[in-house]
Amino acid sequence: MTSVNTANVAVENSTAAANLAPSIDPRELRDALGLFATGVTVVTAPGADSQPIGITANSFSSLSLEPPLVLWSLAMRSPNLDAFEEGKPFAINILQREQEALALQFARPLEDKFHNVSYELNSRQVPLLQGAQAQLECTVEFTRVLGDHLLIVGRVDAMNTEPSEPLLFYRGAFAQLEN
Repeated sequence: MTSVNTANVAVENSTAAANLAPSIDPRELRDALGLFATGVTVVTAPGADSQPIGITANSFSSLSLEPPLVLWSLAMRSPNLDAFEEGKPFAINILQREQEALALQFARPLEDKFHNVSYELNSRQVPLLQGAQAQLECTVEFTRVLGDHLLIVGRVDAMNTEPSEPLLFYRGAFAQLEN
């Protein structure tokens, strides 16, 4: 009986598939991906010297209910990579429609992204943004570099919800549900 290392086969197959894939223009891919409407989140965590950090992200998804896992990705060029090592705490703040300015504030490279932002620190010193329709308090379970991003899988440890109208992102701009 022959033994096969399935992990190596999977890596070899994905590498072979990538080598056979036609060249895809990054701008065209971005435009195509923009046709998938998403919610908008701000991911927060304790940073160096107890300074909180926050990053606007729409690359967020549920992964598993049992155990409770979520995933999101962070650009490898981000200065905040160290805050998301395995075992570290963070929060996913799911924004409501009226928080567009907040999403823009955390998307920009500002020195103090938390200036004039209402938030509370949880027991692990993670900022929880007030007014968010959900706050998922997480611990980094697993990370992996894929392409130009770090994939982050988090275990949800606690949550708070105040459902309202969501802030959406579609075709490169904020959008809202039609009632």
